[in-house]
Amino acid sequence: MQRKCLTWGEKTSLIAGIFPKRQEVAVNRSELVDKVASTAGLEKRHAEAAVTAFVDSVVNESKAGNKVSIFGFGTFTPKHQEGRPGRNPRTGATVKIAPRNVVKFTAATAFKEALNARGAKKSPTKKAAPAKSTAAKSTPAKSTPAKSTPAKSTPAKSTPAKSTPAKSTPAKSTPA
Repeated sequence: MQRKCLTWGEKTSLIAGIFPKRQEVAVNRSELVDKVASTAGLEKRHAEAAVTAFVDSVVNESKAGNKVSIFGFGTFTPKHQEGRPGRNPRTGATVKIAPRNVVKFTAATAFKEALNARGAKKSPTKKAAPAKSTAAKSTPAKSTPAKSTPAKSTPAKSTPAKSTPAKSTPAKSTPA
């Protein structure tokens, strides 16, 4: 019986301290400030003030119970969750979960399209209706009263049930 063993190469050796590249997806606040400063051509302290003002405005409006909608980006909707019973996963004991306020973020359609636009295959969606030509005739359509006709009634067909004769087989006799 031949056994396979895992061999660590130089590129994947955890002992040597060489780790595979991690793909970082989170952007922290200082990276966001740097990006805003470089994109808008602002000094870093002005970009910091702009990001802080934006975050504070969204938090304050959400605390007040107002929905914050940013066109092309998304909507922050505050919701209240009622208290409910829960379970401690370690002991299985019932625990009371306190009521709390949460914020739900819903991305705007433009934001979703921008995320999925890069080389990804688009899922089949509804096709837009063809544009109407402006040179169309602009006469109002005639409206005629709808005619009411009595519904036709057809008698239901009745078919006799099929009967199949029962098979008769001779009883087996056992020799005594």
